[in-house]
Amino acid sequence: MRQKKWMTGLSAMLLATTLAACGDAEEEQTSDSTEEHSDHSMMDHSGSGEVPSGLSEATDPTFPVGSTAMMTADHMPGMDGTEATIVGAYDTTVYSVSYTPTDEGNPVEDHKWVIHEELDNPGEAPLEEGAEATLATDHMDGMDGAEATIDSAEQTTVYMVDFTTNDGEDVTNHKWVTEDELEAVK
Repeated sequence: MRQKKWMTGLSAMLLATTLAACGDAEEEQTSDSTEEHSDHSMMDHSGSGEVPSGLSEATDPTFPVGSTAMMTADHMPGMDGTEATIVGAYDTTVYSVSYTPTDEGNPVEDHKWVIHEELDNPGEAPLEEGAEATLATDHMDGMDGAEATIDSAEQTTVYMVDFTTNDGEDVTNHKWVTEDELEAVK
């Protein structure tokens, strides 16, 4: 009888320990997932629709204003595989940049996208990979005024789009999606 009580007590302790460990692992996994997407959670998904001065409207965009396209971009959660309405198309140089936010946030690597007209006195386009530039846009908290390093540059058409994310968030005037991140709606 004594052994049975001891075994019951031991089983209860093991079960409690296992459940506590699972709870900690779940919290840790949730924290990791949040940290993984923390850079995008600061993103202003919707925009005002205003464009920087000097930005040229595309003369013959593949996806004209008012048309729809499927997005293949994954630089924001809920974006990939959604249908977007084109609200603006512009010819420019687009950059992927890495920077440390001015609000002491964690460094951001390979942020997609910043256009040439969103840099402070950038000189002639395109800037070379590795060049330093000051950001003059606020796609994310702490971005405006931050010193950035150019990770890549491409002359292309960029699009401002309206869409609904996979989880139901309505996004308007989102800046920017590149032409190679869009496909014709089938």
